[in-house]
Order: sequence, then structure tokens, then C-alpha cells
Amino acid sequence: MESATATLRGGLPDRYLTPEDLVELFSLESKETVYEWRKKRTGPPGFRVGKHIRYDPAVVHAWAQERMADDEAA
Repeated sequence: MESATATLRGGLPDRYLTPEDLVELFSLESKETVYEWRKKRTGPPGFRVGKHIRYDPAVVHAWAQERMADDEAA
């Protein structure tokens, strides 16, 4: 039986992430930051499930890796 807390590489949960998850992962002040990222298209790409926004953990991990690479190159 698989654990409910199974994780992918990078320590991310093995489920689609919520804006609240991104707040916790990146130590943001609020969900409004995540919504601003989405509005400005500067954050990880998400998708709608009904009225809810969800994020693929593998895409969030790749987005974070790109940000780190950009910072190292600067």
C-alpha cells in the first residue's frame, strides 16, 4: 500500500499542488503572491480544475531549478 505522503524527486508531494502549497514551499507571505505570479506569467504554470488552480509538482520543480540556474548565471 502506498503512503499518503509519497513524494517525488525534490521533496515535492506526489499530487497536484495548490496555491497554498506554493506559499509553504517558497515561504511566501500569502496566496496573493502566487496569484500575481499567475497574472503576470512569472511563476510556475498552473492549470484550472473547475474554479481551482493546481500545479504539477514536476513543473514547479523544473521552474525552481530554472530560477536557480538564472541566479547562478547572473
